[in-house]
Amino acid sequence: MTEPHTKRGTEALATFLIDLSPNDMQQRLLDALSVYVDAMRYPRGTESQRAAMWLEHTRRHGWKAVAAVETPSATGEPVSAEQLQAAPLLGVAYGYCGAPDQWWQQQVVAGLHRIGLPGEEIDRLMSSYFELTELHIHPDAQGRGLGEALARRLLAGRDEANVLLSTPEISGEANRAWRLYRRLGFVDVIRGYHFAGDPRAFAILGRSLPL
Repeated sequence: MTEPHTKRGTEALATFLIDLSPNDMQQRLLDALSVYVDAMRYPRGTESQRAAMWLEHTRRHGWKAVAAVETPSATGEPVSAEQLQAAPLLGVAYGYCGAPDQWWQQQVVAGLHRIGLPGEEIDRLMSSYFELTELHIHPDAQGRGLGEALARRLLAGRDEANVLLSTPEISGEANRAWRLYRRLGFVDVIRGYHFAGDPRAFAILGRSLPL
């Protein structure tokens, strides 16, 4: 994806989607976490609390990450890989294959049992899924379709049968994240779920793959 050029001052800018390797994520971790903190409106300092977890996730089976970046680019002129890797991040998304030894899966399975879902249905849902762990767009870049573009790039070509995610409950589902997930066809799996140690209510959403 390349967005039309925009102007910032006298500089022409273009937006690109790129894949991030585990090494790329390590090198750009603070930038990615800064987007996350700004998008979620968390207090500064949250970055250091999440850094080790994000790095640990890069070692999980099937991990994949994508990013949206913005860089100066004259119309029609190629942009080098080096330019893209150094360009400021506008958004980031990643996920990995779900597995029984993961805390998130254990929490969701417990919730599915609590709502009375039959065991065979739980097995069908949880035996082959991609966990869309993080998807964040910097507030200054929201409303440009980057969230959907990142989600589609992240989920393209996955071998899993399903994709699952959790998102905070919002009254009337009235925010950009909820509108994006509904537009992409995500449906309710569990509503009003409380993860251990978090006072907020979450929704677990899912859909079959491919998109």
